[in-house]
Amino acid sequence: MKMKLFAKIALIAFLSLSLSGCTFIFQKGRRSDIRKIEELSKQLDELNQARGILESRLAGEIRDKQVKLEMMEKGLVITVVGDIVFDSGKDKIRPAVYSILDKISLVLKENVPQLSVGIEGHTDNQPIQYSNWKSNWELSVARSLSVLHFLVDEKGISPERISAIGYGEYHPVASNDTKQGCQLNRRVEIVILPRLTKVKETKEPARFELKEPLENLK
Repeated sequence: MKMKLFAKIALIAFLSLSLSGCTFIFQKGRRSDIRKIEELSKQLDELNQARGILESRLAGEIRDKQVKLEMMEKGLVITVVGDIVFDSGKDKIRPAVYSILDKISLVLKENVPQLSVGIEGHTDNQPIQYSNWKSNWELSVARSLSVLHFLVDEKGISPERISAIGYGEYHPVASNDTKQGCQLNRRVEIVILPRLTKVKETKEPARFELKEPLENLK
């Protein structure tokens, strides 16, 4: 039981440090630290619950490798293959993907209504040839904004919760030397982000330190 709790706190700390770059020092007797652990633990439970619901509702799409779910350092990442979302060189969402976005938006509204959402657009490294985009950067930004507007304008996601960014070809997940690799790199990622409690920044590198044994945090 203690090992399970330690693993959970370690994951919480990892998420926290990866997202905030702040220093967290948990000490015996500090109620604020205990509350911080409890709050982050609650959010982690919410993310895991949301993942389970999405795995159930998107079982067919996951099986067909159109969608992938991962718990990463930045949060719960829902990756949708770009080729099913957009035509080549375009930023208009294809109607065929509406059902996927409908299922995702429902979870965003009903299961994690307080958490922020980031939309990330990615492309392969093939130069723009037959469209008016200046580069893959512009295309990836336009695609992420299209998904953002669909979730906000069509599905009622609060605009205060959501943001969009385009990474172009510069965050690949596979080699662009193969057709399959290029297909994997053309993607949209919808990231459900944990909320973090800010602590005072220091000039020292970010670190996670347990001043007392884990059982003293009870």
